Amino acid sequence: MKTLLLVACLAATSLAAGQAPSNTWNSKAAAAYLDERAGWWMDLKASQRDHGTFCVSCHTAVPYALARPSLRGVLAEKSASGNEQRMVDNIRKRVRMWQDVEPFYKGDPKSAESRGTEAVLNALILANADATLSDDTKLAFSNMWALQQPSGAMNWLDFHNAPWESGDSQFYGNALAAVAVGTAPGNYKATPAIQENLKHLRDYLTEKADQQSLVNRVVLLWASTKLPGLLTAAQQDAIVAEALSKQSDDGSWSLTAIVGTWKRHDGTPMETRGDGYATGLITYVLQQTGVSCEQAKLQRGLAWLASHQNGIEGSWPGYSLNKERERTHVAYLFMSDAATAYAVMALTTSTGGK
Repeated sequence: MKTLLLVACLAATSLAAGQAPSNTWNSKAAAAYLDERAGWWMDLKASQRDHGTFCVSCHTAVPYALARPSLRGVLAEKSASGNEQRMVDNIRKRVRMWQDVEPFYKGDPKSAESRGTEAVLNALILANADATLSDDTKLAFSNMWALQQPSGAMNWLDFHNAPWESGDSQFYGNALAAVAVGTAPGNYKATPAIQENLKHLRDYLTEKADQQSLVNRVVLLWASTKLPGLLTAAQQDAIVAEALSKQSDDGSWSLTAIVGTWKRHDGTPMETRGDGYATGLITYVLQQTGVSCEQAKLQRGLAWLASHQNGIEGSWPGYSLNKERERTHVAYLFMSDAATAYAVMALTTSTGGK
């Protein structure tokens, strides 16, 4: 039924524009791109850390870990891909050796920032990977809560790079912590021992919400679908309405339009074209809130995603907020990695993973 619904959505969008419907995207190519990029990151010399582990990155590793399982049903896979398993094994190792492994980055304040960031991401990825709540995931959450600050938040890396490692990214990271708690199986969010921690996290997020860029509030909206009561229905509706108001005429969203007043470090103009990260994130989160595929703007966003995959590479476009990148630069594809992951999450949600 949901597969037919997506086809109907995409067809309705195309026909409304007087065009032949375009409702296909290549899930096999998307999986190949994501797997290749994850493998590249895990083997990259700059990613290597102590005890034979590697850094888990916001741009490539985390989106991969969230998105790749959603392709399992589409591709009729019976188990996790090799690179998925390798990434989860790496995280389990670091969680178990938490008192022995060094932080991803060292020095003041980077050690504390790095530790808080990793703790959140470890919990998020393991919670997403678990069918039932594992001991490793429980330990990952314990590691995370132990680092909670008096403000209610965990520390977060700031390398002055948007959208995940800038001055306002602590809010983004802690919204992901809320996603992790709400995603964890076994009704982990109701565990009596974490209720005080959870209250402080909720208080931090609700107190800081009005000061955030739209992209951060969209992630908060996502968290609110996992943790009932984090936002009121009116607050959810307001974020949905604002997100829909930023949609471009072609059905896409541009990250530039939702990130606030950010400017590139090299002074080059910000990219204003629609991108897979903003469009994928927003269409994915809208579906999590219960927005119907029959909603015209959601239809058009999904249609844009379905028609803007790079057929050769399997990826979706993404553009750096920080610099005009050369194709030969190691960071050139970082935004496309995230864009592809969130596009996949949005499209597989629409088809029910089929």
